[in-house]
Amino acid sequence: MDRLAIDIVRGVVGQNVESLQLPHYGRDYQFCATQRACRVLCAAPNFHDGLGPSGPGRFFRLCLPSEGTVSRIGVMLHPPATEDEDASAGAEQVELTASEQIRLEFIPPSEQLRPFVTTFYSLRCDEPEILDCLPAAVGYLTLNLAGSGILHFADGRAEPSHDAMFLTPTTAAVRIALQGPWHMIGAALSPLGWAALTGLHAGDVADRVLPASQVLGAAANNLAARIRSIADGDAARAAVLADLIGDRLRPVKPRHVQVIDAIANWLSSSFDPPVSILPQQANYSIRQVERLCERYFGVPPKQLARKYRALRVAALLQAPDTSPEQVAALKNLYFDQSHLIRDMRHYLGRTPNRIFDGSAPLLNATSSMRGYREVRPNFARIPGD
Repeated sequence: MDRLAIDIVRGVVGQNVESLQLPHYGRDYQFCATQRACRVLCAAPNFHDGLGPSGPGRFFRLCLPSEGTVSRIGVMLHPPATEDEDASAGAEQVELTASEQIRLEFIPPSEQLRPFVTTFYSLRCDEPEILDCLPAAVGYLTLNLAGSGILHFADGRAEPSHDAMFLTPTTAAVRIALQGPWHMIGAALSPLGWAALTGLHAGDVADRVLPASQVLGAAANNLAARIRSIADGDAARAAVLADLIGDRLRPVKPRHVQVIDAIANWLSSSFDPPVSILPQQANYSIRQVERLCERYFGVPPKQLARKYRALRVAALLQAPDTSPEQVAALKNLYFDQSHLIRDMRHYLGRTPNRIFDGSAPLLNATSSMRGYREVRPNFARIPGD
């Protein structure tokens, strides 16, 4: 039974979904059928329902079944993100899925696909409800073989999952609320792979969920059902997905490929590489580099360096073999503790203490050193590792 992620308040608990009456406490609300989501804005200055801070401009989400009785309060959503307070902060107040329930398997691509696919992967969780975070990342082609839900982006939008979908390159952490059991097969696309497979401008479509059929056309029809029917395990399923991707790749301009490689090497050279050296390495002007970086990576170079500094620092801080001296050096990459906390919350959805305490297992699984050492990504590697 599908669940709808709906931003709403406590007063609807116990009501039947089919005759749902929204409580009237001076709130405005809007239902969006295309996103299957409803946002309820608390307009009363002193209203507080126990889910989080009171006051105007606060959103609340409730997980509702598609039929039956409302029985469970969901998590709090904040207003759209700012530099100092972003929507990922709401995840701090949620009891997330138990770590032993998340099973992540990396499936390496062939050498032929290696420039385009960082890794194939399988994700499983047997819990009936999955609440967690995904770090800011590259674009993904994903097939939801079991389970469905809602993805919450930092600007306050909530978009439903699809059986076959693209999660476009993300500029901030994404919070997920899924009905399980959950089984996903997917491909993490390199910036070159994103361009060659989709032809889409990464910056123009960043932070979205796109039905695979919208991008791949008829090739995506019944794709999840076809792969779901394969009985030989997830490696065999990933092989079918690999064949689809290989058949759909289109050429990218050779000079643009050189720029993508130059940006990738620049990112891998340092945790905080200076933008000033990039035009010489890419053999383009700074304006051309900024334009092409946004086209293929989703953001300009300065924001790209900030994103991968946070992701790589978080991975190393989680690693048990990171020495105290390395920890101190990593923290010195930031002006102060508040700077570190702000970036971690923005790009990983949690403050450092909450990232490392094991309470966000999907986030831990997808942001740990394992993803760098086992996968060996072809860009934004850990310097010196």
